[in-house]
Amino acid sequence: MEEAAIKVNGRHQIALPWKNEKPGLPNNRPMAEKRPRGLEKKLLSDPDFCASYCAKMKENVDNGYAVWLPANKPAPLGRRWYVPHHCTSVLTKFRVVFNCSGKSIGVSLNDRLLQGPDLTNNLVGVLIHFRQKLIALVADTKSMFLQVRVDEKDRDAFRFLWYPDHDLSQPPADYQMCVHTFGATPSPSVAAFALRKTARDNLSNACSETVNTVIRNFYVDDLCVSCSNPDRAVELVKQLCDLLDSGGFKLTKFLSNNKQVLSCIPQEDFASSVVNLDQRQLPTQKALGVYWNAKSDCLEVKVNIPSKLLSRRGLLSVISQTYHPLGLFQPFLLPSRKILQEVCIRVLRGTGAGTCSALRAGAGGSGLRNFSRG
Repeated sequence: MEEAAIKVNGRHQIALPWKNEKPGLPNNRPMAEKRPRGLEKKLLSDPDFCASYCAKMKENVDNGYAVWLPANKPAPLGRRWYVPHHCTSVLTKFRVVFNCSGKSIGVSLNDRLLQGPDLTNNLVGVLIHFRQKLIALVADTKSMFLQVRVDEKDRDAFRFLWYPDHDLSQPPADYQMCVHTFGATPSPSVAAFALRKTARDNLSNACSETVNTVIRNFYVDDLCVSCSNPDRAVELVKQLCDLLDSGGFKLTKFLSNNKQVLSCIPQEDFASSVVNLDQRQLPTQKALGVYWNAKSDCLEVKVNIPSKLLSRRGLLSVISQTYHPLGLFQPFLLPSRKILQEVCIRVLRGTGAGTCSALRAGAGGSGLRNFSRG
């Protein structure tokens, strides 16, 4: 990546890390032509889904992330691949994902690509840095993967089929992604490398603390950082935005426990939970999967224990549903883990007791039921 990275129109362009210089990809266009038929049926039967899907594809084209290709445009043998795509969820954020793990003749694009070095910061380390100082700040890098361009010689590996002008009455045509996509094995490593290279290049002449913030306080595309006072936090936000903008990245979805810091940020870049700065209460939202109450500046664990069968699997499900990467909630889960341990020992020893009986015995009769009520 060090050798292949170049800057094109203010954005990093990095080649795909092939396992071999000649990938030897088979011709999977016949398989790709069958995939859109099932998608087309769903698009035609659900107008809302169709509108959202076409809008997302139009956004990709309008932003230059994807381009239309003329019919029968030649591509080097063994380096052309058609990537199937689908929607991941319509309940939260609508996202079109390119499935680079889809196989054709026993081969997928991800099989031919290296994963790259793991440049993701330690989750616990980022959270500890986030809790160190008085003024806390979180933000998100907008469409991080899509800001890193693919080398032109590798873009034929990111071909896909879609309808010209987003008109389903026309036959699907060839398009290709010009950026690294969510779903490709090397994309997380490539995006993290580009983000760190932006910091190291430091074209905006940011201070060393700001550069170190990019290197140490990002977990994938999420920023969690703390500062000693509001003035430093305001200056950090300005320098971070300028620094990342020099590499084509944009920070958005800001939230802080200090209203002075938020007042210096454009309202369109606020987190969706920040409705009105004049409100007395700042919102509670997730920071790296952990609930963070911005008003009290406390991390919270929300527990909602559902009714489960008295089985090992049911108990394990109850224990595992509480997310607490810092381990602060662990003392409250130890009794239930002890029950699970006792159940496993009894079943493995073959005492003859059924799983439900073993659970009740391990819980001391009614202990498990008390735990289940929270």
